[in-house]
Amino acid sequence: MLLDTGSQIKAHTIWLTGLPSAGKTTIGRALVDRLRSESIAAELLDGDEVRAKLAPELGFSRADRDENVRRIGFVANLLSRNGVTAVCSVISPFRSIRDELRAVHGDRFLEVWISTPVDVCASRDVKGLYARQRAGEIQGLTGVDDPYEAPLQAEVVIPTQQLTVSDAVSVIFTALQS
Repeated sequence: MLLDTGSQIKAHTIWLTGLPSAGKTTIGRALVDRLRSESIAAELLDGDEVRAKLAPELGFSRADRDENVRRIGFVANLLSRNGVTAVCSVISPFRSIRDELRAVHGDRFLEVWISTPVDVCASRDVKGLYARQRAGEIQGLTGVDDPYEAPLQAEVVIPTQQLTVSDAVSVIFTALQS
């Protein structure tokens, strides 16, 4: 619960998971803006940006992907246990590592599945990954030729093909308040 009956703010780790180009970072940025507009301390931890700074030596094997997610989760835990809501936009394709983070963060963890279908993600293709995969330039694209394990216990599910960014942020914000 973000706000208790006395309107005291409790920081969370809000974990946005989903396929590449699902809308995680766009929603994450908008959510951070909304939280800050409500005077809630918040930071965005974008998977690509954090990987470049904290894990540049890691590749894209399962072990390396898990380690990258663990590192982002570590930073998020430091932030959220110290009063800053950490909004994490990270593919995090494997359920087991997300469950590991849930256990570490406890009741501060809110899993949000950005449940955009792969064809919609491919049509957005903001980084050109789907086109490069189709052209045979890259392998191991999550959700295409590498696995993505959808959450089984996400507190919030956001079908971006049906919601605007503003609507998605409102759904997440409402979940934090309940």
